[in-house]
Amino acid sequence: MAIFQKSIKYRESYITTLARLFEYSTTVYKDNLVSKMPDSDQVYTYGTFREKCYEISQLLCRYGIGGGDKVAIVSQNMPNWSIAMFSTVTFGRIFVPILPDSSTNEITNILNHSETKVLFVSQRMLPKISEECLNKMTLVFNVETLEIIKRDNDAFTCDGRTLDPLPDDIACLIYTSGTTGKAKGVMLSHRNFCANIFSSYFAHKANHRDVWLSILPMAHTYELSIGMLYPFSVGACVVYMKKPPTPTILLKMMQDIRPTIILSVPLIMEKIYKGSILPTIARSKVLTWLQKHMPKLLYSLIGAKLRKMFGGRLVFFGVGGSKLNPTVEEFLYKAKFPYAIGYGLTETAPLICGCEKKTRKIGFTGPAVHRVTVKLINVNPATGEGELVCKGPNVMLGYYKDAARTREVFTEDGWFKTNDLAIVDENGKYSIIGRKSNVILGASGENIYPEEIEDVINNMSGIAESLVMEKDGKLVALVHIDENILNWNQEGEDEFLKKVEDIKESVLSFVNKRVNKSSKVQNVEIVKDFEKTATHKIRRSVYKNKDVEESGEKTSNDQISQSSENKE
Repeated sequence: MAIFQKSIKYRESYITTLARLFEYSTTVYKDNLVSKMPDSDQVYTYGTFREKCYEISQLLCRYGIGGGDKVAIVSQNMPNWSIAMFSTVTFGRIFVPILPDSSTNEITNILNHSETKVLFVSQRMLPKISEECLNKMTLVFNVETLEIIKRDNDAFTCDGRTLDPLPDDIACLIYTSGTTGKAKGVMLSHRNFCANIFSSYFAHKANHRDVWLSILPMAHTYELSIGMLYPFSVGACVVYMKKPPTPTILLKMMQDIRPTIILSVPLIMEKIYKGSILPTIARSKVLTWLQKHMPKLLYSLIGAKLRKMFGGRLVFFGVGGSKLNPTVEEFLYKAKFPYAIGYGLTETAPLICGCEKKTRKIGFTGPAVHRVTVKLINVNPATGEGELVCKGPNVMLGYYKDAARTREVFTEDGWFKTNDLAIVDENGKYSIIGRKSNVILGASGENIYPEEIEDVINNMSGIAESLVMEKDGKLVALVHIDENILNWNQEGEDEFLKKVEDIKESVLSFVNKRVNKSSKVQNVEIVKDFEKTATHKIRRSVYKNKDVEESGEKTSNDQISQSSENKE
């Protein structure tokens, strides 16, 4: 057995594939807990994890599943999710993680396009798998028990050949639509994932004593790379939740396991800020007085309470997936909450920029991460805004079976185009302004960034989320109201409709006093809910061509629409 060193220099030179990561961690940390899930028999040390992965891989070989073959998973988070992945990528197979909130049609398309031969699926997700897909599979596993629930006996030939993968071999095919456009199969290599492990390490140095709480979908690169592979590389333990992370369940879980590290998305912290922190201050005469006269003491008190709510041991709270509301970030910064902002894309596995807790700057994500180079192109000399492009070992191989799309996202000299507009400060820290594809051209040719207007609207009391778009030459704000504000019943329809109109007028007044002339909103439409991505970003493309009912009743999309005059 090889004798491994623990120095970061040695690890970075040795761990160049996920197979080597598996070999290193399951040897060096064999007695450590790698993952567990309360009220479940899914508890593994790194040693027993290794044994189970070899067992599953040997089973795959007996059914002819060898290097280069595709193995997919459709499941909620659990320790066995990681077993399925390492049983695949360690031996040269290609893993295809599918988000659990995907529709049957989306899952079918992904399985067919990727030419998947083996499927791991949870009982909860099994009804989403079409009969057509099940019949095509050589093997189907119940991921909760790792037992075979469907097999092609004719494939039992024992001729599956594993491979020792090379750094530039495909490790995963991850299908993404982002918030615009149709799904693409992103080919991520072993090198891509290993680069992200060390980028994560240099951003925050975790170790084998850390306890991670997993709350984001593992099929998303953010949780997969930083929330599963990174702790695996340092011998840490990841705890998974058996039930969906509702606020009540999440709070109890944090008190029970007292995590040291959590990865999250802005929406979670924004909800805590608006739904808990602000009302707590408003209800207390003392806290309200402190807010006006002794704000530093207020931030200290609330910050201490917030850290205690998260279990009292939290040292790192990663925020990614979309931009954090600046008002919420300013509060977290002043409250000395241990958050840090990261920026990246599925195509970069995902990290591009990030900052340590000590180098945070409100509204900025930080400089380029370890071994990644970033710059702005086509910079507007008046504003300093340009498209962010990057190079590095984190950048994908390309889109699966789609050379044309792959060419479109690279410059002629090989820089990956993120489609994000950004500015950079004198210290090399980047601030993301918005998606290039979301920019709205104003009447006088000026650029209007909907994300900036949405930040203003979302700071309004009673507003949960918003989306700003252009319709018929006008800026329209789709607004999701806090559920406890809009309570409809048949007897109170007139009062309900009046409240709707009052809310819309309030939104127009609030936002148009705080934005420039070209960014003033002209119409407001109220929606009950937005369709989201895995990281809780609104799927903008869904709403671009959506018609809205003219009546005050709820439509099939739960929208209430009415035009309002533009107010200067």
